Amino acid sequence: MKLDRFNEVLLESVGVGLAILEPETRKVLFGNRRFVEWFPGTAAADQILDEVFPDVDYKRMESELTDKPAYVCETTIKIKRRKVTLALQFTEHLHNDMAVLILECQNISKIKELEYMIESYSNMVEKQNRTLKREKERVEKLLLNIMPKTVYEELKHFGVTTPQKYEAASVMMLDFVGFTDMAISQDPSGVIAELNDIFTAFDRIVEQFGCERIKTVGDAYIAVSGIPEPTPEHAQNIAKVAVLILRYLERRNAAHTQQWQARIGINSGVLIGSIVGVQKYVYDIFGPGVNLAARMENYSEPMEITLCDDMYDLIQDDFRFIERGEVEVKGFGKKTLYTLDNTRAMVSAGMLD
Repeated sequence: MKLDRFNEVLLESVGVGLAILEPETRKVLFGNRRFVEWFPGTAAADQILDEVFPDVDYKRMESELTDKPAYVCETTIKIKRRKVTLALQFTEHLHNDMAVLILECQNISKIKELEYMIESYSNMVEKQNRTLKREKERVEKLLLNIMPKTVYEELKHFGVTTPQKYEAASVMMLDFVGFTDMAISQDPSGVIAELNDIFTAFDRIVEQFGCERIKTVGDAYIAVSGIPEPTPEHAQNIAKVAVLILRYLERRNAAHTQQWQARIGINSGVLIGSIVGVQKYVYDIFGPGVNLAARMENYSEPMEITLCDDMYDLIQDDFRFIERGEVEVKGFGKKTLYTLDNTRAMVSAGMLD
């Protein structure tokens, strides 16, 4: 087989469209079989490439070919009513001392479809990841609302938590007077909305002194200091929280028709903190320190803070008290009870001028 015939067969058999162009006018001088199948009009004489590919930036092509060996671009055309994406590559050559442009056209529609599928899948995965991230943040926020952060970190990393015993911690038990009658006799949704506002304010006060809100049970509010991180000033901190909570309620009552009267009991002692439950997690505290704080709350009058000698010995130099005498406390024997003198306690603790 002669070399020219071999070259002709080679040009006709390749899977890309090939064309030889006159550089100045971009007239099609030759097109292989694939090129002519795609663009039948190019078989006629004097067919200009600009008419075949009107979207190609020919000025840019000419500019880049002065510095680069090839100019590559993409265009979309219709072949037999079907949209096809072609990759075009222009290169300059000399043939028998005559300058020519060679154009290679490759059908990349399948590649583009694959790229689109990959991009769509990536976008879907990215969207799912964002959704999972938001859900994870929401779950984390919910869990941090029901357990201390260090306990949550232990649960997240190990899947379980170990009950911890705290030799020195302080508890505050708060309950509102007449809440049940208030919720039934008045607008229940309005009362609950107010309760939510109040508990939110309590949370800010608790956080201010490095304490933890353990839980709310109905209208009861329970906070602790010294858990999960030991705090030397646990007793002072929980007492300050109790005083500021009453101060907040006094100011709120002065500005609202609905009056909220709270009883508060505080105590220091040995506590155990642990997650309870498997499917529904609840972080709770146990021990004699908790039980005695509940007893103190029962001995409180409305808008009073009651404690006994167990805690009094720890904070007697930091606050002012009214001694109420000795009583028999169920399960604990005889205890001397004290009431924090609300306003005077705040002055002596440096919480009011």
